[in-house]
Amino acid sequence: MASELKPETTFDESFAKLDIRVGRIVEVDQETGTPKPTYKMTVDFGKYGRKISYGRFTCHPIEEVRGRLVLGVLNFPPRDMGPVTSEVLILGVQYPKAESGEATFVSPAVAAKIGSKLF
Repeated sequence: MASELKPETTFDESFAKLDIRVGRIVEVDQETGTPKPTYKMTVDFGKYGRKISYGRFTCHPIEEVRGRLVLGVLNFPPRDMGPVTSEVLILGVQYPKAESGEATFVSPAVAAKIGSKLF
């Protein structure tokens, strides 16, 4: 059974405060220092720079991850993940039938411009 929805909010109180932009993963490696299997990804956000993100997208082969367009939240503070720090949150959803926390990407359906804002 689905859990309850969160309380209603307005666009200005929530979504408008997030800076979510399109980036391209230009480098990806398996990270060995985190508690669970994780990828270290360098994501190019165009004029907003390159950011490092660590994420549990490891159900995807590295060759499939490199070059992928993704959506990232640029205005969250860096987050420690064990001995590493993730500079940007790459958006994902639960990978089907994978262990809890293992994700698949939320990505544009077409080749969107790097740095484009989600609206």
